[in-house]
Parts: sequence; structure tokens; C-alpha cells
Amino acid sequence: MAEKMVGVIGGSGLYEMEGLEDVQPISLKTPFGDPSDSFVVGRLEGVRIAFLPRHGRGHRISPSSLNFRANIYAMKLLGVQWIIGVSAVGSMKESIHPGDMVVPNQFIDRTVGRPSTFFSNGIVGHVSFADPVCPVLSQILLQAGKEVGANVQKDGIYLCIEGPQFSTRAESRLYRTWGVDIIGMTNIPEAKLAREAEICYATIAFATDYDCWHETEEDVSIGEVLRILAQSTKIAKSAIRNAVKRLPEKRDCICATALKYALITGKKFIPEQTRKDLEPIIGKYL
Repeated sequence: MAEKMVGVIGGSGLYEMEGLEDVQPISLKTPFGDPSDSFVVGRLEGVRIAFLPRHGRGHRISPSSLNFRANIYAMKLLGVQWIIGVSAVGSMKESIHPGDMVVPNQFIDRTVGRPSTFFSNGIVGHVSFADPVCPVLSQILLQAGKEVGANVQKDGIYLCIEGPQFSTRAESRLYRTWGVDIIGMTNIPEAKLAREAEICYATIAFATDYDCWHETEEDVSIGEVLRILAQSTKIAKSAIRNAVKRLPEKRDCICATALKYALITGKKFIPEQTRKDLEPIIGKYL
């Protein structure tokens, strides 16, 4: 059995992971281009960790320009089986306060123009995405957050917008009628691609503001977002340290076999280059 390995994708405010031992920087190339940055691979609480700053060090890449396919593909190349995505989000409900930690269990995709699948160029695959996050990893993150003192909100719907602009007031009020809990710009198509790659995925989301729907709160500003992020980053790091110790040795969740019945294209019809490019993802089914 392969050694357990956890990927951590750091969002706004989380650009490095202190406490890693046996640290090694690794730069990877993929058929889909370059990941956001080089990976930092090491051990945390004895568990192998691959850390990637989603926006690059120095926050150089906007949500709309992220190469999600390269990021997830590179995680697969490294042997990652679990991904913890850390994100800053806006709260769409009065009960979710700035600084609260949310572990969403559903997504609504309002992005446009982002490549959201590995299956193109002569191959078709349809993975189940009804339950878009790993139930095992989500539960572990919930418990880890509580134990490090976070005010944790269980479940919830994450609405992913294109960005990089924040919502208009009209949009924010419309989204509220949909019953969404939080709003962000980065976890889609990240979660979709992780499922296609058969990697367990879940999100730690920290609310930084009330978007612009709240009548008694100031409209979202980057200054306030950064202030709350500084507080939340410490909690996120502690929760991750707590969570990685709890992950099981064997994966028996829906994520581990997501492609078992998903590939539709007959093997003989898959172009040779596509077969070669996707070998780390589909190789065991060919």
C-alpha cells in the first residue's frame, strides 16, 4: 500500500506551512501547463505533505487565471490521496460570522470559461458529483476545527463565482434567495478535477465578510478581508496539523474509485497522446 500523502492548497493568506520537516521543494511540469508554484513537500505530524500556494507566492495569480488542471494533475503525480483546500469566503447568512470556519458539503458553479475536466481531446468521462466533497475528510476537518477552538459551521453550500470582482449588490441579494451559505472564487473546478483524479477533497473555508448584502455591515473591502485572514490563517494551520493525524490508512470512500464506471470512450478509440497525458489518472483502468 502506498504511503499516505496529503495535499494542502493554501488560499488567500495561507502561502506557507510552518512546522514541516524533511522539506524539499519540487517543481513539476504537466501536460496542462505549469502549476501555480513549486510544491513544498515534507512531513507534518509524521504524515507526508505536499503544500501548494493556490495563487502563487506573493499572490500573483487571480482566480480566473489559475491553472486548476495543472495543480490537481501535479498533486496526482506526487501521489497525493487527500487534498485539503483552504479558502477565504464571504458569508451569505447572518449566522455565519466573519472569522467562522465552514466545511461546505455542496457547491454551486457560477464560473465561466474555466477548463473543468481532464476528459477532452478524444476521451469522455462522466464522474458522479452529486456529493462533491469527501465525507470522510470533511468529518475529520470538522472535528479538527472544533478541537483547535474554531467556531465551526457544519455543511453548507459554497457558491463559486468567476471573480476577480466581488458581487454586485443585486447579485448578492439574488444568491441569498438560493439558500447559499458562503461565496468564493476558487473551489470550482478544483473539487471537480480532484474527483476526476480520484483524490479525496474537502474545504476549510473561513468567512471574512458579509459580501455586500448585509444592510448594517460595511461592504466588503480587501483591507478587512486581510485583517480577518491573518486571524484565520493560524487556526487553519492548527486544524490541518490536527486533521492529518486522523486520516485512515485505507480509503474506502466514493472518491477512491470515482472513475470505475465513468470512462465512456472505448479504449481503442482513445488517441495515443491523450492516453499518455492521462496515464497517471486513468492508467489503472486501461
